[in-house]
Amino acid sequence: MSKEIDAGLIFKLIINFLQMLMPPTLAKRITSMALIAAGISSERVTELTGLCNRSVRSLRKSLEAGEAEYLFHVGGGGGQSKLAGFETEIIKEIESGSYSNRQQIADMIQEKHGIKVCLNTISNFLKKTTSNG
Repeated sequence: MSKEIDAGLIFKLIINFLQMLMPPTLAKRITSMALIAAGISSERVTELTGLCNRSVRSLRKSLEAGEAEYLFHVGGGGGQSKLAGFETEIIKEIESGSYSNRQQIADMIQEKHGIKVCLNTISNFLKKTTSNG
């Protein structure tokens, strides 16, 4: 029984170490891959790594099919910004106008470009444009 507890602790320490070097999900996938290769059941891999059952099953299936590139895909990435192609015009309008908050900028974008954006999009846009310039 102590071997099971020690194994769980060891794998948690390995994951914590790997998370210092890479995104958490990738660290869990690498650890899961090693456990799957060692013949550990999917349920136990889930227990040891914290990766959800569905992810472990998908990873196991990909490994069995020889598709190891699944391991390196860490989702997200998102799509193209609604404001793509209009950034320069929007920046010029912001610089020449008297906009004191994000809501006013969002309203201006909807009025002038017909694009409805949320306040978080405005925040991200402003961060991106101020960090680039």
